[in-house]
Amino acid sequence: MSLLRDIASCCLPGNDTGASILLREESMSAEAYRIHAEDGCLVVCAGDALGFVYGLYRISHDLLGVEPFWFWNDQPLKKAPGYPVPEDWTAESTPCAVRYRGWFINDEVLLSAWTLDGSRDKPWEMVFESLLRLGGNLVIPGTDRNAHKYDTLAADCGLYITHHHAEPLGARMFLRAYPDLTPSYTEHPDLFEGLWQEAVDRQKSRPTVYNLGFRGQGDRPFWEDDPRYDTPKARGALMSDLIRRQYDLVKAALPDAPCCTNLYGETMELYRQGYLDLPEDVIRIWADNGYGKMVTRRQGNHNPRIRALPAQGASGAHGLYYHASFYDLQAASQMTMLPNPPAFVRRELTQALSLGVKDYWIVNCSNVKPHVYTLDLIAALWRDGDADPQAHLMDYCARYYGAQNAEQAAVCFDAWYDHALFYGEREDERAGEQFANHCARMLVSQWMKNPASPADDMKWAIDAPTLKEQVKWYRERCAQGAANYAAILHTCRRAMLAMSEPGATLMRDTVAMQAELLQKTYQGSVHAMDSLLRAMGEDWLTAFYLAGKAKAAYLAADRVMRDREHGKWHLFYANDCQADVKQSAWLMGVLMGVLRNNGDGPHFYQWQRRFIDAPEDAQIMLILNMENHLNNDELFALMDARRA
Repeated sequence: MSLLRDIASCCLPGNDTGASILLREESMSAEAYRIHAEDGCLVVCAGDALGFVYGLYRISHDLLGVEPFWFWNDQPLKKAPGYPVPEDWTAESTPCAVRYRGWFINDEVLLSAWTLDGSRDKPWEMVFESLLRLGGNLVIPGTDRNAHKYDTLAADCGLYITHHHAEPLGARMFLRAYPDLTPSYTEHPDLFEGLWQEAVDRQKSRPTVYNLGFRGQGDRPFWEDDPRYDTPKARGALMSDLIRRQYDLVKAALPDAPCCTNLYGETMELYRQGYLDLPEDVIRIWADNGYGKMVTRRQGNHNPRIRALPAQGASGAHGLYYHASFYDLQAASQMTMLPNPPAFVRRELTQALSLGVKDYWIVNCSNVKPHVYTLDLIAALWRDGDADPQAHLMDYCARYYGAQNAEQAAVCFDAWYDHALFYGEREDERAGEQFANHCARMLVSQWMKNPASPADDMKWAIDAPTLKEQVKWYRERCAQGAANYAAILHTCRRAMLAMSEPGATLMRDTVAMQAELLQKTYQGSVHAMDSLLRAMGEDWLTAFYLAGKAKAAYLAADRVMRDREHGKWHLFYANDCQADVKQSAWLMGVLMGVLRNNGDGPHFYQWQRRFIDAPEDAQIMLILNMENHLNNDELFALMDARRA
């Protein structure tokens, strides 16, 4: 039990006179608790398991000072001989604003590759513990295989289990069960329904909110792989039938089990068009666009931005899927925290509450550590229904960075939001680290494949007739991004000089690290675009050098993350494989090779002689070269040293 660990961590050894804790079951509403002192004991009264869990964590927080994100923020736990409890001390729960509330551990590439104390399970235990300390009760415990691997652990912690919108009922993916068959319900209805029944049977003994729906075998619409469903009407009819069939399977086994379905992306369009018919008591889950705005998400170059909230006074149960982290290979934030300010998040979520969206909140928390501030704010909203953004920020900074450092820490967070880079004109169109990596890779890749055509996968951002215009547009924004994050980093460094430890180290690990990561990736993108512009003018040598500068900047950005892997965080960032700053550096290396081939191939001696030979020898060609050929990095290093 983590409370015992909290006590052991906070109390000096040798004190054996402490009060005991007595658990007393009473008739109370779900999740409620009441704590009071009685005859030298702390008595925790609750009506169910979650009530006791929340009550025990209340003791840990109020009496021992253990914060929900103590683990993720390296909170130093105060040690004392004992913690006196006033005889009249009491604590009592208040109902949360949202019924089912929790996290979707998605794009969890850091967590799934990281070990803690030699265990791959321990990081997940810490995720579930933090969620419970925040008053959460619901989790999607990972994506695909991880969800099945960790659902029992999550349930043992007392959490309700729910499911990824691409995995109805938490069932096995069809192609994993039947890899040699076409994943078509029309062709194999019995096999699909068998997997659904298997999922219900596996989970019926534990608290579950069953997610109903039907997407493809990847996280994409099923009709992309089945052209028979070529109209919205046909797609909606099949989805409606299958949702009803899944609903009936659940209710046959568990008449009172809660069910939900995601109105997400293309599903929202079908729902708005009237092609989706849902059972009345199914929770309708409305989703933001990945950037915190309650409109439908952009998919590729398609960005309808349909309002994703129920109408005022809409009947039925309603929930939401909200992104503290998002991965879209375009401009989102998965390795860095949401750039939209707390007031923006508060407005979007309180508006949802005002429209009755209070039955279910699932928040994409990704790998937790990069997003702890946003997650803390959202938890305050699901508990209390509202929060003053600036007061919450100051309180958060005092709790984790130290009361004496709170003002300086808050300045850093404010700078993060004030200087965020906009990639578009709307308030939510602020760029994360994916904009500095994926977009650069799109444009470099397009130039190497076909420089005569613009990059189709960049049209969501800049639908220009030529690749050169796209490159210029993107370069301008990256230059602004590099300047913006340099300003944030400067603010953080000034603040850290005035901060005491361990608050200053925590700032280096959080806002300052993320700002420097983005500063260097944007620098890399600027160099990459300058390289392409030089290449378009066939200045191959300068283009090669600039591609080398881009590679060096991306590698330096990766180093920024890796340098913050002290203590228990050893190798935490090693598996950054989605933003994948290392991949950006690798592609710049490929670009260097193409440029060198264009300008110095096929014999590859002229550039080398230019930077190795003395000036009086460079024009003498009696022997073409006297040394082994340099690789691209060695040649770049010579050029960089010469230019320094």
